Amino acid sequence: MELKEMGKRAKEASYFLGSMETDLKNQGLLAAAEEILKHREDILKANEADVILAKEKGMSPALVDRLQLTDKRIDDIVEGIRQVAGLEDPIGEVLSMKRRPNGLLIGQKRVPMGVIGMIYEARPNVTADAFALCFKTGNAVILRGGSDAAQSNQAIVTAIRSGLSSLNIPEDAVQLLEDSSRETAREFMRLKDYLDLLIPRGGAGLIRTVVENSTVPVIETGTGNCHVYVDETADLSMALDIIFNAKTQRIGVCNACESTLVHRKVAETFLPMMKKRLDEKQVEIRADEDSRKIVPEFTPATEEDWGTEYLDYILSCKLVDSVDEAIAHINRYSTGHSEAIVTSSYENAQKFLDRVDSAAVYVNASTRFTDGFEFGFGAEIGISTQKLHARGPMGLLALTSTKYIIYGNGQIRK
Repeated sequence: MELKEMGKRAKEASYFLGSMETDLKNQGLLAAAEEILKHREDILKANEADVILAKEKGMSPALVDRLQLTDKRIDDIVEGIRQVAGLEDPIGEVLSMKRRPNGLLIGQKRVPMGVIGMIYEARPNVTADAFALCFKTGNAVILRGGSDAAQSNQAIVTAIRSGLSSLNIPEDAVQLLEDSSRETAREFMRLKDYLDLLIPRGGAGLIRTVVENSTVPVIETGTGNCHVYVDETADLSMALDIIFNAKTQRIGVCNACESTLVHRKVAETFLPMMKKRLDEKQVEIRADEDSRKIVPEFTPATEEDWGTEYLDYILSCKLVDSVDEAIAHINRYSTGHSEAIVTSSYENAQKFLDRVDSAAVYVNASTRFTDGFEFGFGAEIGISTQKLHARGPMGLLALTSTKYIIYGNGQIRK
């Protein structure tokens, strides 16, 4: 189908969705979830074909992990959709209502964006998450997934559209752009007559391309060079658990820890402990010269390491003299995603929370919690690292806008 025709269909569907009652939205979500379960074998078979092709192309283990679906991951997708159905519908909420001296009653009401475009890479779960959040907020969505997940995405969208059709809801509430060529992607980024918002989700290259080429407003979802700082007052056992979880629980995700900073006063005790713990997962530690004086087995770090999102079993490590030096380092090299401090000092914790300029800042917890599901949003459409409109995990509210509603009784402006 021609891209402009997809845009027209999405725009037409958005008019229906924007005035749809909450009960029907929830029925549509639950029907889509049931169809995904019914099509489980088809989805797994399609995903298996995608994974085989990806491995043949030499895709990294971290990206293969992002691509691969299992029975549990499909169950998680379905649970995410069901959770969105259970969330409060923000559309139609009146945010304010005030009477002006001239008698006009002026209010502000929450409304859908309209048509949302998603460009993302080898994450088939994003297909379902994006649909669920857009649908609940009355938005139509056009999805452009990566070629590596083409068969998986098609199978999931087929199931979702089947669920909507069973309730006479426009199937074009969700459409999948199957042409994965760069030319079509660039055309998609310029579909401003039909798209109200474009959200890229993937690696730094994809996000940069969308930001630089789109004529449609963009919410930038950033990459994650996430830090954990081990303060001089840290409980070192807690610090080990947090770093191990943040680095190794799942390496191919944007909220995984990529960089550690360790206060010099605890380094001689902590660094050998950290190496021993991370050796369990064969994590390569790329460290500064002072760290290597304590643990010579560490790999020498370069300047590039401080700013790298590895998405692999690699971690950078640097010693610092104070919480202030840690904060300065993070604000220089971070991508603005998620940072954590492990400390027993209330003063240092508050300083870290106040001065680290990232979307999510933690005290004594793993960065892996930066996630819409964990934050209670149900599914998420991405994690924004910009500051306009939305920041952090984006749930329902991030996909809405507002309009003013004005009641009068014949007023005219003099």
